[in-house]
Amino acid sequence: MNVLVLGASRGIGLELARQYRAEGHKVTATARTPDGLGALEALGASALKLDVTDAASCAGLAWQIDGEAFDTVWLVAGVYGPRSSGLQAPTQAEFDAVMHTNVLAAMRLLPVVAEALAPGARIALLSSRMGSIGLRANANGWLYRASKAALNSLMKDAAIALEGRALCVSLHPGWVRTDMGGSGADIDVQHSARTLRATVAALGPAQTGSFLNHDGQPLSW
Repeated sequence: MNVLVLGASRGIGLELARQYRAEGHKVTATARTPDGLGALEALGASALKLDVTDAASCAGLAWQIDGEAFDTVWLVAGVYGPRSSGLQAPTQAEFDAVMHTNVLAAMRLLPVVAEALAPGARIALLSSRMGSIGLRANANGWLYRASKAALNSLMKDAAIALEGRALCVSLHPGWVRTDMGGSGADIDVQHSARTLRATVAALGPAQTGSFLNHDGQPLSW
């Protein structure tokens, strides 16, 4: 299998790359920093430099993956932003950082990867149940929530645009013990990546355009 992981310098992205490589799959993965690229190279992945907040870098991914045919694509890159509680307005810089990383990057990268897909490919966008409107019980982190709700919308559009070419889903990875999730989170990164991979591998045509938990259970929009 030929796998692309966008945003793999650490956390879930790096663990996805590690697990796929451990099973002998071909992995191309991106990172922004020399340390991140080095970690990927140590796994035996093809490491590409990508800054998802930079338009030229996103556009340049096209020539770096020219000629590839990926079976599975993961869009993992994301940031949380301000740890707000209630209706605390973000600064312009905070808004731009979160929306550019979590939303605009996906709008730039999805058209690029759409040209490098194998028949029957799967595209998985790492979202969050915090982006669900129906499941929402508090307003903490409302900028992050807004960005993930927007990302889910992009995924649905991608599923429509790529119908017959790729299955597209948004996935909640669980509350994971990463830099973003914190040490008190529910599950470790290995478990999250393993169940995410199993869910994407088992996708059928009826599930394209869906918002799913890491274990494959449907989530409310």
